[in-house]
Amino acid sequence: MMAMESHLVQAEMVEATEFPELADRHHVSGVPQTTINDGAGHVVGAVPEPNLVAAILEALQ
Repeated sequence: MMAMESHLVQAEMVEATEFPELADRHHVSGVPQTTINDGAGHVVGAVPEPNLVAAILEALQ
């Protein structure tokens, strides 16, 4: 959703069961998993917006 709102955000979606080597590379432990800044942070599961924002801000520091 954020990628639709800002050109500064890039989003990709990968089916972890179809690409297990990619899931392993990004240490996917559950789905959905949101990886922030190439692994600087991540969130597992569907989380409330404030939790996602907090994870993003923490990864940016």
